Amino acid sequence: MKHGPIALIDEEMPCVFIATNQSSYEKILSNMQEVKARSGKIISVVNPEMKEKMTEVSDYMIEIPSTLEYLTPLLSIIPMQLLSYHIAVMRGCNVDQPRNLAKSVTVE
Repeated sequence: MKHGPIALIDEEMPCVFIATNQSSYEKILSNMQEVKARSGKIISVVNPEMKEKMTEVSDYMIEIPSTLEYLTPLLSIIPMQLLSYHIAVMRGCNVDQPRNLAKSVTVE
């Protein structure tokens, strides 16, 4: 969040946080408060353990079920993929044929 990325945040800029880990709570909260100070919108992906803590700083929350800590990333990515998909569709992007795909994928 430091330097360049934080300069982009304004009231039109949503920021997505994955807030499912108790051990990094303080760092996540600090970054969320920096976004709030710049009037950014916060979307949090939370589990039930973190939901209450994130309610104050989050504008929107997506709740995932609790699981073993090493499986949490697998559950966290699902709402992120769906969010990306729906934003792309709303923007009118062709999600089946992304722009510039030929430049980044080699075909043999």
